[in-house]
Amino acid sequence: MAEYDLSGVNLPYNLDAEQSVLGAVLMDGDAMADIGTLLQPEHFHVSLHKDIYAVMLQMFLSGERIDIVTVLEKVMRQGIFETAEQAKEYLTKLISSVPSISSVGKYANIVAEKYMTRSLIFAAKDIMDTANTGGEDANTLVDYAEQRIYDIRSGSEIKGLTHISGIVLERINALDELSRAAQENGAPVMTGLSTLYTELDKRIHGLNKSDLIILAARPGMGKTSFAMNIATNVGKKHNDKAIAVFSLEMSKEQIVGRMISSEASLSSDQMRTGKISQEKWRDVGRAADILSRLNIYIDDTAGVSVASIKSKLRRVKNLGLVVIDYLQLMTSNKNYGGNRVVEISDITRNLKIMAKELNVPVICLSQLARGPEQRPDKRPMLSDLRESGSIEQDADIVMFLYRNAYYDKTDPNVNACECIVAKNRHGEPGTVPLGWDGEFTRFTNAALAPPQN
Repeated sequence: MAEYDLSGVNLPYNLDAEQSVLGAVLMDGDAMADIGTLLQPEHFHVSLHKDIYAVMLQMFLSGERIDIVTVLEKVMRQGIFETAEQAKEYLTKLISSVPSISSVGKYANIVAEKYMTRSLIFAAKDIMDTANTGGEDANTLVDYAEQRIYDIRSGSEIKGLTHISGIVLERINALDELSRAAQENGAPVMTGLSTLYTELDKRIHGLNKSDLIILAARPGMGKTSFAMNIATNVGKKHNDKAIAVFSLEMSKEQIVGRMISSEASLSSDQMRTGKISQEKWRDVGRAADILSRLNIYIDDTAGVSVASIKSKLRRVKNLGLVVIDYLQLMTSNKNYGGNRVVEISDITRNLKIMAKELNVPVICLSQLARGPEQRPDKRPMLSDLRESGSIEQDADIVMFLYRNAYYDKTDPNVNACECIVAKNRHGEPGTVPLGWDGEFTRFTNAALAPPQN
């Protein structure tokens, strides 16, 4: 946590709770398994307690036995106490301060709660100092203040240097859960949300937290439909996760209309004219019921900025996925004098920061320049990203949609589509086959593609 001049401010902490946590671990080293992921050394207010807990955490990670003798040896080796007598006396005091070993979880919660309160005080002071400098406009200050409070609530508040031991423990626990799940399922488990497109999930390991995913294509390839298909699939597979869709081009009614068309297998002609048979209405009713149950929220405000999107997303509980359609219609809070390349670069950089801060995957659609139209092989390349700037640099994954039959009217494979993963921070780039059902604006796994005409 950063240091601030808070003279005159009594920072809240609970000395008894801090001592009881450490004393309980000295009495029963296995207690670290219960509190190791809840508490980090910086959660303790007393510097001595931070150092002792850091030692215990290191010992727990290395599988060493934790008791007063082993901890005494470690703290002396690291120079935390001046003499062995002082160390033994204080560790003995910690043990004697424990009311009940079984309540170690409650003591840990008290320590964590006091840390959160102190974090609020530091954040408030930081916000005041930033506002008093006068170097930022009001909208930027509000966004900064909201972000600081959001970070504290989500447990990802801005800290100083964090000891690696706590981070290692979190990653080992996550790896253990992944390994257990893989053994139970008999196959590797994805780290991200499933799109239900089997080959794509294998290629990118699902939609991973903090990833910025750029989905780009030339007009007519179906990138909006693909994005909404993914949103619908994620909503079905992960109903506990909220999905936020920002549509800058189409109205929310148009977006939902496409979703109904895909889900109920309604053709565009039926959607336009309303010529729907009684039997087909049953499909519409079923689709309406399924879609209504999905945890999807749609915003069709035009020309939004990253700051305004982020402000709205902070209020969404259990956010799992963000979809933005599309990049070139977004605006920046800064004036770049008409330099659109620099402005787009600023937007993509802030989208990546947003994905990391909110810890969710962000799918952002993008236009492509006309490069593919001028080549014999019209498959898109990274250099085709329109007003590219730093799009390729900031994105974790870049995917292109390509349908050869769109260009070659003699191609009999009218339902074949390629999802070209041109950049992939989670694995190798490559091409994923998909099926395209243009009548219902729906993408499918290649094995489920409709028959060729």
